[in-house]
Amino acid sequence: MFGMGFTEIVIIMVIAILFLGPDKLPGAMVDIAKFFRQMKKTVGTMKDTLEEEMNVSEIKQEALAYKKQLLDAQDKLEEATSLPDIGAKLTDLSDDIIGDIEETSPKEEEVTFKKKKKKIEKIEKEDTDV
Repeated sequence: MFGMGFTEIVIIMVIAILFLGPDKLPGAMVDIAKFFRQMKKTVGTMKDTLEEEMNVSEIKQEALAYKKQLLDAQDKLEEATSLPDIGAKLTDLSDDIIGDIEETSPKEEEVTFKKKKKKIEKIEKEDTDV
């Protein structure tokens, strides 16, 4: 008990009998027992309170995490449902795409059906040679 051996307890008892006397010793022992019982009860109450507070803080942390998830989901939902913003973004995007297509498309070339004299003469010579 309290790191004391049997001989140490006996010595303390002998000293207590000498100072208190045999008539006050039983009352003092009862008071000491009440003190230790009260201390044990107080320590138990403190332990329960501490465990309850730890549990409350864990619940609070979980609640804050859920709140953060809900706020993130709400922000994403607001982004997805903001149609005017999406329409404006799509219009800008389509204008950019059309501009890129116009820049990269080949230029129109003029098509002519003019006959070239040299080729025609060459073809006529071949026909007459045959």
